Amino acid sequence: MSMVTREPFDEFLSLRDAIDRLFEDSFVRPLRPGYAERGYSLPVDAYATDGELVVMANIPGVDPDDVHITIDGDTLTIRGETKPPIENVQYLFQERRFGPFYRQLRINVPVEADKAEATFEKGVLTLTIPKAEAVRPKQIKVRAAS
Repeated sequence: MSMVTREPFDEFLSLRDAIDRLFEDSFVRPLRPGYAERGYSLPVDAYATDGELVVMANIPGVDPDDVHITIDGDTLTIRGETKPPIENVQYLFQERRFGPFYRQLRINVPVEADKAEATFEKGVLTLTIPKAEAVRPKQIKVRAAS
């Protein structure tokens, strides 16, 4: 019979590892049915102006024809795939993400999806979606009483 010595704290994660795991599991890569087939979650920036919503994503090395964007009701979906620059090599470091990417956002304001425009410049995708006329701010001119 052999005796195995264990340190009771070896099984605990460091606080940094626990927080990293929490954010990655909860926010960065949400676990949803079919997530593995979709790929990694594409990080985006989104902001609103008085007249439009703008969504930006860095996807260097992707052909614009290989990016698929749909707006269905109040759901915006961006999907595509980044391919590794060199195949059949043994990487010493490989920190950039490759493979399919997928991002789905809920748009919480009415938009004019048929007037949306997407541009791709220097690896940055910029999607501009005009807000529906009903939600745009209206300016009311004040007239002096005569």
